[in-house]
Amino acid sequence: MQIIIGSDHAGFLLKEELKTFLKDKKYSVTDAGTYSADSVDYPDFAHAVAGEVEKMNSIGILICGSGNGVAMAANKHQGIRAALCWTEEIARLARQHNNANILCLPARFISRNLAVTLTEVFLSTAFEGGRHERRVAKINC
Repeated sequence: MQIIIGSDHAGFLLKEELKTFLKDKKYSVTDAGTYSADSVDYPDFAHAVAGEVEKMNSIGILICGSGNGVAMAANKHQGIRAALCWTEEIARLARQHNNANILCLPARFISRNLAVTLTEVFLSTAFEGGRHERRVAKINC
């Protein structure tokens, strides 16, 4: 599975830790930036990740301080369903019921261990389809 990952400066350290975790689990990881903890604008990286997820029909992970900014920017793209997750159940339901394709994490509010757990849950959970298929089909404008 190809994972496209990106962050702003607030999420940079967590992004680097998740990249190591993902590579250790044998995922193919593409880093869309940022590449340091220097201040940057989160939409630049959210759009980069969302564009690659759209193009490659893959899964993305975005990280910023609250997770809200990257989620808002990524969700401007057709076919992107970016979900801000901070508990295991929310990560699971984002995949099962909403067929989310980008996991958004709030670096300032979760631990590294929780970020890894949320990533594992998100990546290992399948979309249920069924009644949720109809609802997901109504998301795009």
